Amino acid sequence: MSKLHLVMGGRVADPQGLEFVDLANLDLVGVYGSFAEAQEAWRGCAQRTVDDAEMKYVIVHLHKLLEPDEPAS
Repeated sequence: MSKLHLVMGGRVADPQGLEFVDLANLDLVGVYGSFAEAQEAWRGCAQRTVDDAEMKYVIVHLHKLLEPDEPAS
């Protein structure tokens, strides 16, 4: 199985947390087959919104959710 990564972002209640306040308007950037690709997409989005403290982009390790018992490599 590929190591899938989801890049997504949106408005958060607290810039230090992960509580997204408007789930209907999440920015689902894309799913990537490597962490490096996901990080590149995340970096581009995060840099575009750097002046907006309420916007946050994250990388979700989908492969860890799909196969939680698989050992880390």
